[in-house]
Amino acid sequence: MSESLSIDDARRMLRGAGLRCTTCRVAVLQHLWLARSPLSHAEVADELVPSGYDKSTVYRCLIELADAGFFSRLDAGDHVWRFEMRQQADAEHDGSMHPHFMCVDCGKVTCLPEVTVKIAPTKGPRSVQGSVTEVLLKGHCASCN
Repeated sequence: MSESLSIDDARRMLRGAGLRCTTCRVAVLQHLWLARSPLSHAEVADELVPSGYDKSTVYRCLIELADAGFFSRLDAGDHVWRFEMRQQADAEHDGSMHPHFMCVDCGKVTCLPEVTVKIAPTKGPRSVQGSVTEVLLKGHCASCN
């Protein structure tokens, strides 16, 4: 997302989802609105704790906002959930989703906005069972390579 999210807009979004407008929920929503890549709880807390928010409250807000549909949760296989604003163009509309890249050396996770992945079932008995919810590519980032 490019522009910041105003407090009034954040409150409107929260009320629209039936959530109370706590200062922490507003702050978490505004922070992830501006994020260019998925963020872990620790990364969000590092930014918000100095402003007076408690780490456990930030964590609860991340989970609640993900459960309410504002955020997607990415599990990169390293036991750390990362959160990002849900993209409207993702799987809901046309079956496409943007993949993520995780560096196997430093652990940094980034979005790959220039890459689109579309999952379509093949014909015949070997089609995908269930639904794909995320695509994660692993390798070595430019800094670690």
